[in-house]
Amino acid sequence: MPDLTEEEYAALDEKWTKNPPKPGPNGTGFFAQRKAALAAQSARSITVDSFTADYLFYKAITAHKTPADIIGEMVQKEIAAAL
Repeated sequence: MPDLTEEEYAALDEKWTKNPPKPGPNGTGFFAQRKAALAAQSARSITVDSFTADYLFYKAITAHKTPADIIGEMVQKEIAAAL
């Protein structure tokens, strides 16, 4: 990333001096909201046996997808079949 010029530094300084981030109580501040958004996107870890892990790995490689995509598709098929 290129370094900023003096004018860009001055513009950023002016922006954050005039509009400082406002932390809020009970998770309404910027960092709390960002942490909550990232937590909502995160996934849970599960443990699988080596056969299952290998199957997912090779299926993902042949489909040019991630193992998470493969698992997601499998779950969606199961849910659709149950409905």
